[in-house]
Amino acid sequence: MTAPFLKGPSDPTVQPVPASVVDKVDAADTTLSNPKWAVVALGSNLGNRLETLQGAVDALEDTPGLRIKAVSPVYETEPWGVEPGSQPAYFNAVVVLKTTLPPSSLLERAHAVEEAFHRVRDEHWGPRTLDVDIVSYADVASDDPQLTLPHPRAHERAFVLAPWHDLDPEAQLPGRGPVAGLLDAVTRDGVTPRKDLELRLPE
Repeated sequence: MTAPFLKGPSDPTVQPVPASVVDKVDAADTTLSNPKWAVVALGSNLGNRLETLQGAVDALEDTPGLRIKAVSPVYETEPWGVEPGSQPAYFNAVVVLKTTLPPSSLLERAHAVEEAFHRVRDEHWGPRTLDVDIVSYADVASDDPQLTLPHPRAHERAFVLAPWHDLDPEAQLPGRGPVAGLLDAVTRDGVTPRKDLELRLPE
């Protein structure tokens, strides 16, 4: 089940995941019982953005019962919902993972990772060192206000859809359909691939 998530975009500058790394990740899966696929979006617009995103990937991988399977290319994104130029641009990426954690525990871990990077939640649409958002968890659909699944705005956000599509062109957002079609329906203005930057898949 690994291969579909390791298809990179056609751009030859994006390097494939080495087979040795894939083998190590798959071997680690023997520690997981009935794991579920999940998609998590990462964003940062304060501090060393790339270092923060890499730290978030590594912290998620260090979570018992969770294995990162693929890491997307990095995109640079103008902030949403604020005056242009009032905040630094975001770096955004998406990771695909397998986990035995239930959604509520995955959310707790996401918040813990944010807090480790000094995320402050005192302003709606405010700048932040790190966002860790669960986009989807298997085929779970939930209206729980603490964790709505899939993410209620993911289908509108090119900075989520574009890196996810890079990882898996056949991906589906539960309840919304193919990611490719959703991406075609939204603007990519202000969402720029940073081909000079790269996040590492944990070894």
